[in-house]
Amino acid sequence: MSDPTKIGLTREEMAQRVALDIPDGSYVNLGIGIPELIARYVPEGREFIYHTENGLIGMGPSPAEGEGDPELINAGKRQVTAIPGAAYFHHADSFTMIRGGHIDLCVLGALQVAQSGDLANWSTGKPGAIPAVGGAMDLVAGVKNIWVITQHCTKTGEPKLVEACTYPLTGVGVVTRVYTELCVLDITDEGFQLVELSPGVSFEHVQEKTGAKVLPIAAPVEK
Repeated sequence: MSDPTKIGLTREEMAQRVALDIPDGSYVNLGIGIPELIARYVPEGREFIYHTENGLIGMGPSPAEGEGDPELINAGKRQVTAIPGAAYFHHADSFTMIRGGHIDLCVLGALQVAQSGDLANWSTGKPGAIPAVGGAMDLVAGVKNIWVITQHCTKTGEPKLVEACTYPLTGVGVVTRVYTELCVLDITDEGFQLVELSPGVSFEHVQEKTGAKVLPIAAPVEK
């Protein structure tokens, strides 16, 4: 049962919202967690070519329960499907694509995003924490555009969008856009710039839940 006290988008709706902004024909890498859900949504009339760093380009969404191939998985070890024309290749070739700048967009999850675009998504840095960097550092260094999709706050209510990251960094100044259940934000020279509010969410609520200043939606430029 859903929690009536929670506002904003569901995880599925967040993923669908991101898919609306992906340009037609893009080569896209999806991170583990909420980003994986994006593969389920391709707007009518568009084609996205999904890449996974363990050696598949042309990845489709997760199969129905009991219908998957245990040898066809993504980098998060989840079963996936392959679209017509998909190709398989060596792990090293996959990272050559990433490091060579051949992937247009990567959508990652986050522990923290700073107003400068710094990203922390692999470790809290606490003693005993299990590092899980995977290919994230290569992705943020080699992919042309980095978006983040994440819950706006942690389970304990602490902001994930902050003035400066306190966790070990994955990359410096790499994030260009953030999608949460509350809103869409661009990273600008002035910090977090509000692009869109989710239905039923106010600017004041977004600011309250953000650990840095949020600039209101920019007024349209008169022509």
